[in-house]
Amino acid sequence: MTLLASVVSCSRVRLFACFLRLGSQQASTLQLHTGASLAAKSYYEVLVLGGGSGGISMAARMKRKVGAENVAIVEPSETHFYQPIWTLVGAGAKPLSSSGRPTANVIPSGVEWIKARVVDLNPDKNCIHTDDDKKIKGLPEGFAHPKIGSNYSVRTVEKTWKALQDFKEGNAIFTFPNTPVKCAGAPQKIMYLSEAYFRKGPPQPLNQVGLRCCVIDGRLKEEEAVIHTSSHQCIVMEKADETGKRPKANIIFNTSLGAIFGVKKYADALQKIIQERALTVNYKQNLIEVRADKQEAVFENLDKPGETQVISYEMLHVTPPMSPPDVLKTSPVADAAGWVDVDKDTLQHKRYPNVFGIGDCTNLPTSKTAAAVAAQSGILDRTISLIMKNQIPVKKYDGYTSCPLVTGYNRVILAEFNYNAEPLETFPFDQSKERLSMYLMKADMMPFLYWNLMLRGYWGGPAFLRKLFHLGKS
Repeated sequence: MTLLASVVSCSRVRLFACFLRLGSQQASTLQLHTGASLAAKSYYEVLVLGGGSGGISMAARMKRKVGAENVAIVEPSETHFYQPIWTLVGAGAKPLSSSGRPTANVIPSGVEWIKARVVDLNPDKNCIHTDDDKKIKGLPEGFAHPKIGSNYSVRTVEKTWKALQDFKEGNAIFTFPNTPVKCAGAPQKIMYLSEAYFRKGPPQPLNQVGLRCCVIDGRLKEEEAVIHTSSHQCIVMEKADETGKRPKANIIFNTSLGAIFGVKKYADALQKIIQERALTVNYKQNLIEVRADKQEAVFENLDKPGETQVISYEMLHVTPPMSPPDVLKTSPVADAAGWVDVDKDTLQHKRYPNVFGIGDCTNLPTSKTAAAVAAQSGILDRTISLIMKNQIPVKKYDGYTSCPLVTGYNRVILAEFNYNAEPLETFPFDQSKERLSMYLMKADMMPFLYWNLMLRGYWGGPAFLRKLFHLGKS
């Protein structure tokens, strides 16, 4: 029988691959070479390389197709993190502990966990090997100093919150690198939350008694805010004391991009917020060095290569440069830039018909978000089902992705769009407006969907809700 493979990454260091036995032709057995006795057997019908959101979701779906005993996951990490919530962790609105669960608890029951790291991938021989980049000068060692953090790592996200609390006066700088990044909205989300903190501080609870309430989308009175609990209750929060820090803060967003957001509708809404809150945005500025001992950041002007500017900071949030894992960049499945080279409609590899891609490691021309992975998982599930029956895939991925742009401690602009950077909104109202309801969905509903539905292979995105709310229109 022939072998079918699927490849994905859900973070810079994660890679996902499925090898399925299909059809009636004969082929060699999938070989798994490990540096230790990690696997119960040397081959599997489905082998998942990487336990990120895409890997776990597809493992759950493949388990239902070929049986748990025929599926294995290669993943070295002990803990699985829901990374979208780190935006709120970095702003002090959520505890770090809420973002992680033991990897063993999220791997589908009965699926073999091979605790190792992939070091070589050879699709020509259906073989992988396991064992037990770009960077900014001055990092990561600079994170040992105060005043600097990043919401992109479990090791540095709480340093963001500490830098925010310790801020006194001066420049608060937020960066966006000259590479593709996971969740392209996150670098500016923490800027808006920081501005809100400097202005008012985080909301403080009046008491710990939950008040049952139903918020449709109305705005609260100025002296109130709402925070949420896991029991689906709301606690009314009193207006926080003024911190007095905002007049002393010069908030700067230095981005390597040429626009604040890639979809005009949401970019226009964000520009209005930037003007109202007196934020400074500098385009085509790429962070190339951090002098943490001097609290200085060095930026290169991408329009004038070689021209640099040194800016002192009281707080610095770094979005690090990102790239595919080294094992992928040197693999035959990668394109010239190192990403898995897949068809944007079917997620099938362009050269290897038994290889498929999902998630951050692919060259799909859409934003790298958990919402995109959810939508892709539904498409890939149908694609593989048809190919297992020797049929041609007909369902096409439209590039759907979502970015909940957190603009304050109780407001979110929910950006949803497709390959063509056209809004693809789920709800029957203008999602370019800041809304409390969308914040509650970001903070509580999305984590619930992630842990309980998506990782179990039951959430393929909100397309069915969009049709329902828009009377059958896509």
